[in-house]
Amino acid sequence: MAETAIREAICRFGRSLFERGLTPGSSGNISVRLDDGGWLVTPTNASLGFLDPGRLSRLDANGKLVSGDAPTKEVPLHTALYQTRGQARAVVHLHSTHSVALSMLPEIDPRAALPPMTPYYLMRCGQTALLPYYRPGDPAVADAIKGLAGKYASVLLANHGPVVAGDTLEAAVFAMEELEETAKLYLLLRGLDPRYLSPAQVADLVKTFGLTLPDAHEHG
Repeated sequence: MAETAIREAICRFGRSLFERGLTPGSSGNISVRLDDGGWLVTPTNASLGFLDPGRLSRLDANGKLVSGDAPTKEVPLHTALYQTRGQARAVVHLHSTHSVALSMLPEIDPRAALPPMTPYYLMRCGQTALLPYYRPGDPAVADAIKGLAGKYASVLLANHGPVVAGDTLEAAVFAMEELEETAKLYLLLRGLDPRYLSPAQVADLVKTFGLTLPDAHEHG
C-alpha cells in the first residue's frame, strides 16, 4: 500500500475509534511500519478523531523524526512491539473504558488477562498479557514488552489501556475492538459463573485456524 493510502487509513480508522467512544480526548495512538523500515505514527496530543494525514509523524528505522509533527510519547511502546513481533506491521494503543477497567481488577492473571470467552477473541487476540503500571511514555515499558518475548500480540497496561499489534492496520484495529468487547463481556458476567470455552473447544480452534497461543506458564 502506498504511503499516502496508509496515512489516509490511519486517519480513517482513528476517526472511527474516536467516534465510537473507544478512546477519549487526545488519548490513544496508532502506528504503521513501512516497507523501508521506518514508520508512521500519530502525533503527541492529537485526537484520533481529528487527524491530518499530512501531519502524521514519519520516523526512520531508528525512530528518528523525519517529517510531520512531534510523535506520541508512546514511541518506546510501539518500538518494543515491532522489535519483538517481527511480523507486526501496525500497533494500536487506546484508553478504551472496559479494557482499562479490566486491567485494574485484582483477580486478573497477568499471563491470561481474559479467559477463553468467545472464539473470535482467541482468533483475533490469542491471549492477553497484563503488565504492571508504568507512567505514560516511560521507556521502561519497552523492557516489560520485551520481557514477553514476542509471545503476545495483545497486552493490557495496568491502569492505562490496551495495546495490540497486528499484521495489518485493519487486523490490529479489529483485534483491539474484539479485546474491548471481550473485556466488556467479562465485566458484565463477573460473579455470575459464566460458561467459558472448554479446553477441547479451544484446541479445536487452535487446530482449525492455526492459532499460536502462549503457554500461560511461561510468563509470570
